[in-house]
Amino acid sequence: MANQLKSRPQSIHGWVAEELGTRIVSGVYSPGEYIPNETSIGEELGVSRTALREAFKILTSKGLLESRPKLGTRIRPRKHWNMFDSEILSWCFESKPSPQFFISLFEIREIFEPAAAELAAKNRTEEQAVVLGAAYEAMEKAEIGTDAVFSSDLDFHMAVLDATNNEFMISLGMTIQTALMGLFRLSSSIAEEYVDSLPGHKAVYQAIAAAEPAKAKTEMFQLLAKSKENLAYALKNLAKQPE
Repeated sequence: MANQLKSRPQSIHGWVAEELGTRIVSGVYSPGEYIPNETSIGEELGVSRTALREAFKILTSKGLLESRPKLGTRIRPRKHWNMFDSEILSWCFESKPSPQFFISLFEIREIFEPAAAELAAKNRTEEQAVVLGAAYEAMEKAEIGTDAVFSSDLDFHMAVLDATNNEFMISLGMTIQTALMGLFRLSSSIAEEYVDSLPGHKAVYQAIAAAEPAKAKTEMFQLLAKSKENLAYALKNLAKQPE
C-alpha cells in the first residue's frame, strides 16, 4: 500500500475508519470499487474483524461505503459523501485535494457568507460586535508566516457567523471550520495578499458594528471576490510545485 499507516489511537475502529477513509478520499480506493475482503484488509491492518466492521459502520454513516449482499462493501459515488462531515474534510486536506475541491468550497462561501454578514448586522449584540472587533485586531497583529495568520482569519469569519444569532448558520460554520482553515492557509499563504485583505475585513466589521445590513453584505461580497483572486493565484502556484 502506497500510504504509510498512521499511528493507532486508543479507539482501534476509529483508527481503521480514518485509515480507510483517507484511502477512499485520496483515490486509493475508487468509487464503485469493492474494498478488499475483511480477512485480507484485517490482516494488513492487524485488527480484528469486529474492529473492521465497526469502522465500516462509521464510514457507511458518512456516505462513503455501502454494503452489497453477497458482493461485499463498495465505495459509494462521491456525490453521496457527506462533505460537511468534519472528518471527511480533514481526510480530504490530508490527501492533497484537487483545485476543484477548493473551488467548490469557495462557491459555498460565496452563497452563505454575504448573507451571514447581512444577518449579523441585523442581529448582533453589542458584545458580539466587540468580539468581532477583537477578532479583526488579532488579524492586524498576526505575525506573517505564523499560524496566527490563518487562525485569526478563521476566528473573524466564525465571529461573523456567531453574530447572526441563527443556530443553523452558526452550525454550518462549526461544521466546515476544518475546511475553512485549510482554505485560509492556502489563500492567505502569500504575505502581500493577506495584508491587502485587511481593509476588506475591517469594512465588513465596521458595517456589522454600525448595524448596516446592506453594506455588510456588499462588503463581504467584495472581500470574497478579492479572496477568490488570491485563491486562484495560490492554486496556480501550487500546481507548479513538484509532487
